[in-house]
Amino acid sequence: MSNKTGTQSFATRCIHAGNTTDSATGAVMPPIVTSSTYVHPAFGEAPEYIYSRTANPTCEALERCVAELESGVKALAYSSGMAATAAVLELLDSCSHVIAPAGMYGGTLRLFSEVRSRSAGHEFSFVDFSDPENVAAATRPDTRLIWVETPTNPLLQIIDLEAVVSLAKSSGGDKNILVAVDNTFASPCLQRPLELGCDIVMHSTTKYLGGHCDVIGGMNIVADHELAARMQSLRTATGGIASPFDAYLVLRGVKTLALRMERQVANAGAIAAWLQNHAGTSVVHYPGLESHAQHDLAVRQMDGFGAVVSFVLVGDVARFMNQLSVFSVAESLGGVESLAGHPATMSHSGLTPEQRSAIGIEDNLIRLSIGIEDADDLIADLEQALAENC
Repeated sequence: MSNKTGTQSFATRCIHAGNTTDSATGAVMPPIVTSSTYVHPAFGEAPEYIYSRTANPTCEALERCVAELESGVKALAYSSGMAATAAVLELLDSCSHVIAPAGMYGGTLRLFSEVRSRSAGHEFSFVDFSDPENVAAATRPDTRLIWVETPTNPLLQIIDLEAVVSLAKSSGGDKNILVAVDNTFASPCLQRPLELGCDIVMHSTTKYLGGHCDVIGGMNIVADHELAARMQSLRTATGGIASPFDAYLVLRGVKTLALRMERQVANAGAIAAWLQNHAGTSVVHYPGLESHAQHDLAVRQMDGFGAVVSFVLVGDVARFMNQLSVFSVAESLGGVESLAGHPATMSHSGLTPEQRSAIGIEDNLIRLSIGIEDADDLIADLEQALAENC
C-alpha cells in the first residue's frame, strides 16, 4: 500500500487532514463545543448545527480528519469501539447472516454470539479466515455482512482483504454483502481497508488513534455517501455518540499517530525477534517475523507490522507478570506505555476454556502492547522477568 496521497505523506496528513483549524477564531486546535443545542437564526431557518446527538463541531473535526486518513467519504464517532461495532450491525435486517473470524476480540465475539443473536436473531458463522475458501464455504443466500479483524486479537493473524472483498462481490447476487474491517490494531498509518475495496472501517479510538490511555471511543469510516447517510441516521436514532471532550482527546492523539507508530513498530520488531530466540517462550506471534504464517501477506497489505506481540510463555504466568517493572500489567493496548496482558483472564475472559482452546488461546499466552519507551529497556525488563520465571 502507498503511504502517500498526492504529494503529502501520511505523517503530514495526520497534522493537517480534515482542515480542523477553527474558522471562527483561527485556533489551531478546534474548541470543545459542549452545547447540546443551537440557536435558529429565525423561525423556519435551520442552523448548520441543530442538536449535538446529530452533529457537533468538535466531533465533526475529528471525523473529517480520520475520514481523510482512511480514504473514506465520511467518519462517524461513537462512545466506544463496541458502540461502533454494534452500529454496523444496525445496518442489517433482523435474522441476517454474518461471517466473522473465529479468533477475534472476545468483546466482539460476545456481542455477536450472546447479544445480537438473541436480540436481533442474527446468525453468525465463525470461521478460519486464513483460507478464503473457508469464508466462501460459509457464505449463504442470507449473508449480509463479512466482519473482518486484521491483525486479529490476540494471535495476530492477517486476513487477505482483497480476497474477502472479491468473495463478497461475487457471492452477493442481487443482495449486497458488506465488508467491515476492525482496523484497530493497524490504524490507518499501517493499513487502509477502504483503499482495498472494503465498505466500512471500524476503530476503537481508545487505542492507537487516541494513543494515551486516557479516552474511550470508537469510529466507523465509510466509502460510500449513501451508506454514510444511513449510518448517520441510525446513530442519531440509537444515540451512541462520542462526547466533544473525548473527540478532542482523540484528535489530539491523531496528530502524533505517525510519530508514535514509527517508534512502536520498530520496538515491536526488535522485541519479537528477541523473544523468538529466548528459551522462555515456545511460540511468538508477530507478522513481521518470517516465521509468521501470513508474513508475505502482511508485507503486501500493510505499511508496517504493528506494535502488538503475543507469545506463549514457558513457566508460570503470575510469576512472570508480577516480575515486570517497565511493562504495566493492564487491559487495552495502543498507548505510549508498554502493557502486558493475559488474554485468558483479560480480553477473552468472557469465553469458556473450551472456546479459548478452540481458537488457539492458550492459558500461557501473553499479549504485549509495545509503547514508545527505549527498546533496550523493554527487552531488559522482559529478560529479567523471564529469567526469574525459568
